[in-house]
Parts: sequence; C-alpha cells; structure tokens
Amino acid sequence: MPFKPFLDYLLLEKKYSKLTITAYKKDLNEFSDFIMLEYDTNSIEAIIYPQIRNWIVSLVEKGISNRSINRKISALNSYYKFLLKTESIQANPLVKHKALKTSKKIQVPFSETEIKTVLDELYFEDSFEGVRDKLIIELFYSTGIRRIELVELKLKDVDFSNQTLKVLGKRNKERLVPLINSVLHTLKSYLKYRSELENVANPEVLFLTQKGVKIYETLVYRIINEYFSLASSKVKKSPHILRHSFATHLLNQGADLNAVKELLGHSSLAATQVYTHNSIAELKKVYLNTHPRSKK
Repeated sequence: MPFKPFLDYLLLEKKYSKLTITAYKKDLNEFSDFIMLEYDTNSIEAIIYPQIRNWIVSLVEKGISNRSINRKISALNSYYKFLLKTESIQANPLVKHKALKTSKKIQVPFSETEIKTVLDELYFEDSFEGVRDKLIIELFYSTGIRRIELVELKLKDVDFSNQTLKVLGKRNKERLVPLINSVLHTLKSYLKYRSELENVANPEVLFLTQKGVKIYETLVYRIINEYFSLASSKVKKSPHILRHSFATHLLNQGADLNAVKELLGHSSLAATQVYTHNSIAELKKVYLNTHPRSKK
C-alpha cells in the first residue's frame, strides 16, 4: 500500500486515532483514483497544483460541502508534508493553497432546563439498559467526555476512592476528570447490573450492550437522540451537543476558560473558545438587565 509509511507515521508518531487514520486513507485513495482516471498516473508525488485544483472542482460539482473538501485537502496536504519531511519530494504543491470558505456552524447547546427534564423527569427503567443509558447521559453532561472516549472507557479507569475517571483522549493523551456524587451513585447501580450479565465478551470494557459486547458509537448517539427528543425541540441532539452544553454551562457559571480547556482535553485555548459564544450571550443578557445605563 503506497500510503502505509505515512499512515504508520500518523499512528505511531503523531498518535492519531484509528478513526482519523481511516478517514485520511479514504481521502488519499479517492485522490489517487482521480489522478489515475484523469491523468493516467498513480504517482501523487509528481502531481502539480492545477491538477489538485481540478480535483477540487470535481468535488464541488458532485455537491460535496466546502467543509468536507477542506478536510480532504488537509489530508492530502499532510501527506505532502510527510513526503517533504522524508525528502521524497522537493516542494509541496499545496503550499499556497487557500481553504474554501465555510459558514460557521453555531451549535446550540441544550438548556439547563432541558437537561434537568431528561435526568430528573424522564423515566429510566430500573434495568441494565435503563441505568446504563442514564449513566451515559450523566457522564457526557458532567465530564464533557467525547463519544469515542466514552466507548473506549475501561473498568480500571474508574477510581471510586478519588472520585475520578481516567480518560484517553486524542493522540493518546490521558486526563483525569472528577466524578460528582450523583454520577458515582448511578455508576454503582450500573456496575451491579453489569455484574449480572452472562457471556460477557469484553470484560475489561466499562460500557457494554445487553449481549455483553462493547458498546458502539451509533448506539451511544441513538441513546442521546432518543431521550433528548422527548425534552428538546433542537434540531441536533447528539453526544457532542451534550459536551457543548457541559462547557457552555460551566462558562456561564463563571468557570475559568483554562480549567474548562483541561476538562475537555483540548490542546489549545482556541479549541475551547468555540464554546464561549453562548457564554457571551449570557453575559450580554445579564449586562443589559443590570447595568444602570442600559435602561435609559
């Protein structure tokens, strides 16, 4: 496979997740197929920018979003940077490329009332799946954990004595997040039901299905979507919106941006600042309602 050294580099040195590497591989293979079809070559190393621009045009004509096209070009750019690093090429044909313009998506978090409705008013069965589903929702909202991070949690990551959870984030970066009492209570109930499962195929994994196998991402998404559909009219109801809500509500309550950054597992403040627009909206509301001059 022509991209294997590059993909190995992403996995072993850059510590990218397998999910990200699979996406890179798919994008590179797509470009490879395009240049073979259009230019009768499989040598990406010899490609020049006008040929890449033709690929971009073909993607636009297929109705691919600018955001997705930028992601594909980013994967290709990373590959060319790797080829430069390994001295396989003399120049990166994408060095002067400018990303396509994209509209900024404002993701609306759940309100505190909507989350309270789900956790305090909706009915969760007193069963393995009912308690598991409630725990998943509580964990997302109380820790800001990512969906893939939740899926990959192990039993050994839970520390009841210190009331913490060890999370393996992007690029294998570990972080400890605190667990509040209500989550610990639900966690103990879940572990009791979990211990009663028969034929557990993945005994080291924290979250399992009723059949005893490791939970999967689409099931986690479905759980969040189903419960929040009963309490919220928002268009998007996903684990990421719960993560977004976690960050926004903390910031609204005056939490330090750096502290929220650490809890989310972000490598830079810039990544955390995308969650602040709602906090600014909240600040404006407070300001306009309380500042003496605003009422004149």
